[in-house]
Amino acid sequence: MTQTRKAYLLALISVFFWSTAGSVFAISLKYLNPYHLLLFASLVSFAALLITQQIRKELKAEAFFKKRHLINSALLGFLNPFLYYVVLFHAYSILPAQEAMVLNYLWPIILVLLSIPLLKQRIGWLSILAILVSFMGTVVIAFRGQLGGFSIASPLGFFLATGSSIVWALYWILNMKDQRQPAEKLILNFAFGSLYIIILTLIVSSPIPRLSVGYTGALYIGLFEMGFTFLLWLTALKYSDTTARISNMIFLSPFLSLFFIRIFVGEPILYSTIWGLILIVCGVLLQHFTAERQAAFSRPK
Repeated sequence: MTQTRKAYLLALISVFFWSTAGSVFAISLKYLNPYHLLLFASLVSFAALLITQQIRKELKAEAFFKKRHLINSALLGFLNPFLYYVVLFHAYSILPAQEAMVLNYLWPIILVLLSIPLLKQRIGWLSILAILVSFMGTVVIAFRGQLGGFSIASPLGFFLATGSSIVWALYWILNMKDQRQPAEKLILNFAFGSLYIIILTLIVSSPIPRLSVGYTGALYIGLFEMGFTFLLWLTALKYSDTTARISNMIFLSPFLSLFFIRIFVGEPILYSTIWGLILIVCGVLLQHFTAERQAAFSRPK
């Protein structure tokens, strides 16, 4: 198998697993509360990544105990997995899975907005248009197509789902500034994130429930949403001769997610969700095109 085919195969596997995540979230939250689900998923992901790196003999213990790395991971681990998934799981526990999934997909647009104050970047009129298009998508979803009523169907769920995209975009910006190896960062981030969720669970949550389907979901999320899949995606990008082609495959994910939510969760997919998703993805694609165009113009001739 050629390197290019390996890249596409690994990318497709990653997209598949990420596309099933919304369905697994919704099903698991019927049996576990958001804190318990995150606690077990985070611990599974931490253990899986640690064991994988140990088997691959790529675990460098001294890298974990540098003061700068510990400080960075204490902050990054607070944002992801701790805060991001606490907010996201609460959104899934309130909203239909289809709406929580699509609104969470706003993060590339939020990333552009946050890059203005945090990275001192300027945006052009195409980026502004992209933001407006995606914003219209969120409006359609929030009002479930009933724009004349001006009443958000679930205000708390809406703000939690969009809030999760803000947390993820902020995490992404800070993560880009950290030059450590991805697996090394993930392991230490999940160590801190697991510590935070253990403390929060002890303070605010009820006793841990008995074994149920929810634990199977937590195992799946820890392995295939938080852990291994990210490493598969990075490997796909490494094998690819053109990262843009591989990166574009991620746009399949929200549409596949709607299919899995319909099949496994049993939610009827609303037309407002479909149209809202199309608007959001169009905005993200426009922003993606704008970024590539700016990069092309900025390259030395």
